[in-house]
Amino acid sequence: MQTTAEYYCAYCGETNLSFIDLSAGSQQSYVEDCQVCCNPNILYVRVDEDTLDIEIDTEYEE
Repeated sequence: MQTTAEYYCAYCGETNLSFIDLSAGSQQSYVEDCQVCCNPNILYVRVDEDTLDIEIDTEYEE
């Protein structure tokens, strides 16, 4: 099952939309390019399995 969530680019601060695979577990991390500035962001995704609330933190990929 997939859903979408917003995150802010670590480089330019713009809002991005990402698809989250809920079946991949409650803690995930992966790299996704910003849809605005094209820089790579490391996304740290946490999913509350009871409420399906999604929290995303980002940082620069070095």
